[in-house]
Amino acid sequence: MSRRSLTAKSLLAALAVPLVLALAACASNASPASTGDADPSKPVKIGVVGAGDPYWATYKEAAAKEGITVDIVDFDSYDQPNPALAAGELDLNQFQHIIYLATYNVKANDTLVPIGATAIYPLGLYSTKYKKVDDIPAGETIAVPNDESNQARALLVLQSAKLIELKDGGSVFSTTADIEPGSKVKVEAVAADFTASSLPDFAGAVVNNDFVTKSGLTPDQLLAQDDPADPTAFPYINIFAARAADAENPTYLKLVKIYQDTKAVQDGVQEAAGGSAVLLKTPVSDLLDSLKKTEDEIRANQ
Repeated sequence: MSRRSLTAKSLLAALAVPLVLALAACASNASPASTGDADPSKPVKIGVVGAGDPYWATYKEAAAKEGITVDIVDFDSYDQPNPALAAGELDLNQFQHIIYLATYNVKANDTLVPIGATAIYPLGLYSTKYKKVDDIPAGETIAVPNDESNQARALLVLQSAKLIELKDGGSVFSTTADIEPGSKVKVEAVAADFTASSLPDFAGAVVNNDFVTKSGLTPDQLLAQDDPADPTAFPYINIFAARAADAENPTYLKLVKIYQDTKAVQDGVQEAAGGSAVLLKTPVSDLLDSLKKTEDEIRANQ
């Protein structure tokens, strides 16, 4: 996949997954020191959003066969796993894409890093009231996630569906303030984990993949989505994240490999995603390069 400079124009069509950035005070660049390899007497704690997905049980079983005990720690919102990782309450987390991690690092002055890729997921516009985008009347309201990275991506989805127009064509830094007057619909930002449950109150909602299946949404309720195969999607690769001091931890890297190479796990990920996941084994060096470029771009746009 092409690794392009993350300028606003080059990422005009970019996509993302998962996130809310109400950052906890415990997140800082003073991350706990690494102890080298993981202590085999202690479980490796991995923070996720959506531990109820069956593939996590499959993953734990696969890790156990390799002599690694894994505890999956569930969080109900995206703003929690990074501060918990930074504070040493977790060993790894797996819930976010590169842009979300970069935004967190810049805002929290932290140095969390990707140690392995998982997948890219499309971001979709869903409705329980209308069957097609064209059926949505002018003046109706669409809900989008209120976190920075996913809000921008959601707005680009709505623009591609011709429901809104964004100032200067939009970018990965667009907010609701960039919606041009005269756009067909209104947009309201809500917490990412409430977009699906808020559908009865809106004409539609852009819902992160994590919440599609668990909310009972079905493919026939999908009105529009972005394209995870677009080469500008690189910064939206989902990742395993660790503290910088643990980037070379052999046990943690082995856990990434188990996730990527265990067919039952990969099949479970695909099933949970409704067949929409683009599964990846992107080199870590490329992930780190993308993270740095994205962080630099975010700082330049502050």
